[in-house]
Amino acid sequence: MTDAPGPGASSAAEALAALEAAARVLAETRSVLVIDWPSRDVPASLAFAGFTVFVKGGPGPADYAAWELDRGEPVSRPLGREPDQVDLVYCHRSFGELPALVALARRLGARAFWWQTGLTSGGGKAPSGCWVPPGQSRQARELAAAAGLGYIDDVYIADAARVRGGAG
Repeated sequence: MTDAPGPGASSAAEALAALEAAARVLAETRSVLVIDWPSRDVPASLAFAGFTVFVKGGPGPADYAAWELDRGEPVSRPLGREPDQVDLVYCHRSFGELPALVALARRLGARAFWWQTGLTSGGGKAPSGCWVPPGQSRQARELAAAAGLGYIDDVYIADAARVRGGAG
């Protein structure tokens, strides 16, 4: 699995390379576990793009749901249990939670881990914010690599899903 180019992709060429790396990860993905998300845009965009989408919506072991299209609209239905297997784990959680989430990704057989902070480079909060402090990005990338997972943190997953479209 090819990783995105790393933190701070600021030039147009770096941003394009990050989006292309994210597209490669999504091309190898059929199912995604979404753990927390900044807006309905994330699971809905993934469902529209043809992925099997599971979401972890709370702290309990049964707080899982599946998102799917019903008459062309994304809807959520209770799953009540952890999925058996996923290809990708996406999370919008704090840095301190990443070790447990990477372990979950590995346990579920994921090939990649995608982390979004919801921060902008100016320190503000934004639903599509993907800025990660460079030290944290490096540590998260190393944590994912040690678990045998590809890693993305510099592309908003809903944007990448929209670029991918309905290919499935």
